[in-house]
Amino acid sequence: MAGLCVGEAALVTAGRRGRRWPQPLLRSAALWTLKHVPHYSRQHLVVSRSLCSAAYDSNEKTFDKILVANRGEIACRVIKTCKKMGIKTVAIHSDVDASSAAEDVIFIGPDTHAIQAMGDKIESKLLAKNAKVNTIPGFDGVVKDADEAVRIAREIGYPVMIKASAGGGGKGMRIAWDDEETRDGFRFSSQEAASSFGDDRLLIEKFIDNPRHIEVQVLGDKHGNALWLNERECSIQRRNQKVVEEAPSLFLDSETRRAMGEQAVALAKAVNYSSAGTVEFLVDSKKNFYFLEMNTRLQVEHPVTECITGLDLVQEMIRVAKGYPLRHKQADIPINGWAVECRVYAEDPYKSFGLPSIGRLSQYQEPLHLPGVRVDSGIQPGSDISIYYDPMISKLITYGSDRREALKRMEDALDNYVIRGVTHNIALLREVIINSRFVKGDINTKFLSDVYPDGFKGHQLTENERNQLLAIASSLFVASQLRAHHFQEDENSRVPIVKPQVANWELSVKLHDEVYTVVASNSGPTFSVEVDESKLNVTGAWNLASPLLSVNVDGTQRMIQCLSREAGGNMSIQFLGTVYKVHILTKLAAELNKFMLEKAAEDTSSILRSPMPGMVVAVSVKPGDLVAEGQEICVIEAMKMQNSMTAGKTGKVKSVHCKAGDTVGEGDLLVELE
Repeated sequence: MAGLCVGEAALVTAGRRGRRWPQPLLRSAALWTLKHVPHYSRQHLVVSRSLCSAAYDSNEKTFDKILVANRGEIACRVIKTCKKMGIKTVAIHSDVDASSAAEDVIFIGPDTHAIQAMGDKIESKLLAKNAKVNTIPGFDGVVKDADEAVRIAREIGYPVMIKASAGGGGKGMRIAWDDEETRDGFRFSSQEAASSFGDDRLLIEKFIDNPRHIEVQVLGDKHGNALWLNERECSIQRRNQKVVEEAPSLFLDSETRRAMGEQAVALAKAVNYSSAGTVEFLVDSKKNFYFLEMNTRLQVEHPVTECITGLDLVQEMIRVAKGYPLRHKQADIPINGWAVECRVYAEDPYKSFGLPSIGRLSQYQEPLHLPGVRVDSGIQPGSDISIYYDPMISKLITYGSDRREALKRMEDALDNYVIRGVTHNIALLREVIINSRFVKGDINTKFLSDVYPDGFKGHQLTENERNQLLAIASSLFVASQLRAHHFQEDENSRVPIVKPQVANWELSVKLHDEVYTVVASNSGPTFSVEVDESKLNVTGAWNLASPLLSVNVDGTQRMIQCLSREAGGNMSIQFLGTVYKVHILTKLAAELNKFMLEKAAEDTSSILRSPMPGMVVAVSVKPGDLVAEGQEICVIEAMKMQNSMTAGKTGKVKSVHCKAGDTVGEGDLLVELE
């Protein structure tokens, strides 16, 4: 039986029965067969096909069955193309024995030599130099210990980037500006590298400050042909991990694009690369570019390339694996339109631009009813987001004839995306794509820290937007009150029903610790709301059971989500991407509420709580120890990233509530100070 394996393993070769799959493969595997792909997956795969309409020749024989050794959204993405090509698919779970595999398996992807060479950052940099590819100045050997790291960093000159040789995805990477940060960076990077990749080797390079991160998609076959499929702009990052990508890049001119593409192809040919791959570069303000790494797999952000070229990269990978030559020449590769991708994560963007969140998706609805929208996901309502895998929920892609249209479609898609049960980063994504700097293309890898130096705070309402939110919230409150007054078949009731007749609702609305007096009245689906000396008309269907509410405020259409409504007047509304907490009471209830006692806030100066779910890697203190402000207390690992927890003040340790190896949740008490 002929079959194929698609995966991210470093060493996947045809094997005999009984051989176990290499661990890198197993870490990224999932358990699905084609007939067991959840209904939502089949649905979104069909809808998203319009954004990747590559032709398929049904007379071109490829394979009967493909073994998909991936999990989540990328497994669904691969199955989509296989289904289009009439290929049966089987997928494996991370703990399934290799005895389920067959003999004569062909690996879809580059050969083991290319994977090994490009997977090792030290070796890949040497190969890049030999292929005349621009490289970053630095130390090309393995750094032995922290002392040697300091010596090398001084020789290169600060700042430096400490990187895991076998790394990727932002793991095992630290920027160091002095000797102390170099020692800490060496420790954390080596630990993360060992945990994530089973290889703690590190290298050190000169850190290029304020660069852009631009990558080139390449495609090679087994006949010596290779193409570059234009670039992707990936500069919006947090913790060296991409958040927003787009194709093409607004920054590159045709000459620089061609030069980067030609160097990317030269590197691919140097290792006889035969599949889809990505060559990543750092680009400075003068358009000088330097090789960063090559990823020998299908990248998370590949859909934007598919949108602007019309190619199905998975289909091309399958053809190459079967031995067919590439169907296209370099001159055939177009740039048609513009595509933007947002990585939707189960993260809290208000904590370091995104600390992981876990939980179960109680409600989930993708915005596939909108034009030019593609969603690649591997979850459904009821899915669990755990601490063991990357917290990505989906990849949200929009396509337009130009960048303006693609960004507007992304804005609408984010507003129409329903995710309940976990904290998510839609607020941050929406703020990025409407930011004036981003719209102008004035971006670099430090964009988030430059734009939000004090951390992300959500959308900052203008006076008009604030009044719109107050008017919408007041309309929702009155609509819910009117629904509560409605009795079915009240005309036939034998019990007299007295309905309160309220012409005007006088309300007290609290938003951001400010209290506003609002007067609302309604006529059918339209509410007239007076707030802050302004009068607004709000019209909507007011289906309070719907997760999405489309309302019109004085001619401006808004898509909102009412996340919660409580009897005590608390209401959470997602408006312009950000969730706002509003407290609404009638005038009488607000006057009586003044006599209610408020719960005293917890004194957090003497306690350390976990800011995220994860596992305790190390605890550095014990009861009775004296600690200084900023001193490391413990280390928490979440999604393979290690985070140092520090003391908020100087004091003596009263008690320690965790130990190495413990699993902790967000908000769990770790250490108390006297």
